[in-house]
Amino acid sequence: MTLTTERRAEPEAEPRKPKRRKSTQVQDTRVDRVFMVGVYILLGTFLLVVLVPLANILASSFSSPAAVAGGRVFLWPVDFSLVGYEAVLSNKAILTGFGNSVFYAVVGTVVSVSLTVMIAYPLSRAELVGRKVLIGGVLFTMLFSGGLIPTYMVVRALGLLDTRWAIILPTAIAAWQVLIAMTFFRSSIPGELYEAAQLDGASDLRFLWSVVLPLSKPLLAVIALMYGIGQWNSYFSALIYLRSEDLYPLQLVLRELLIVNNSGGSNLADQLAAQQMADLMKFSLIVVSTVPVLLVYPFVARHFTKGVMLGSVKG
Repeated sequence: MTLTTERRAEPEAEPRKPKRRKSTQVQDTRVDRVFMVGVYILLGTFLLVVLVPLANILASSFSSPAAVAGGRVFLWPVDFSLVGYEAVLSNKAILTGFGNSVFYAVVGTVVSVSLTVMIAYPLSRAELVGRKVLIGGVLFTMLFSGGLIPTYMVVRALGLLDTRWAIILPTAIAAWQVLIAMTFFRSSIPGELYEAAQLDGASDLRFLWSVVLPLSKPLLAVIALMYGIGQWNSYFSALIYLRSEDLYPLQLVLRELLIVNNSGGSNLADQLAAQQMADLMKFSLIVVSTVPVLLVYPFVARHFTKGVMLGSVKG
């Protein structure tokens, strides 16, 4: 006798429905929405306040001298012309000033960043003897300074008047940048790295060059941008310490063009034409002096926020 066993068909299990996760997002109240609308309106207003003058300068630089002098340019070029840029690029004083500004910005930034790191890194080490006194001295310079006349006398005593170093050295170190770098080194460079380097026989200078600086690229980008923009836009130091026009930076040339009245000839027509060209060159020169900063900024912008925030909160 053959026994057959039939296997009962089991009912198919129903697919489980995924559980809905409770939303953790906080619903904005009406007051919050009204507040955010006000914030966007305020930010949009500030954006227009900044962009409208820039658009006007850019449009004026591509307009004709008569349109600029007549005040007919607002946000779009009138009688499109490149005469202003041709005059700027053919002016020897402007080209010399542009080259001087590049030199002051590049060399000054390298010197400033190097000196800032040399000061900030030792101050970030807890084992430095007299560290608190030195930090107090750095903070003191943020509140008090010798003033213009004593600084001028020091520069003159060092023989730096009417030299390129008079623009670079007196403003080479800023206390605020030193504090930013010191805070970054203290909070972002672990002490265990220093101990491991000591066990491997690395000197302090080798540790700074091989470990600290590669880990501090965001910080270096931030302080380099601060120093570079400061040097590029500076004209007061050149106005005080320089006498040779061959050493004038571009900003001082721009100042001379904006302030000094130009007379183009003996008759009224020549003077009017010269004045119209001078007005046009002002706008063209402003654009030319702004372009280098706009070209450099995108390369360091991604490091800017990270470099500022790292070290601001100690975790």
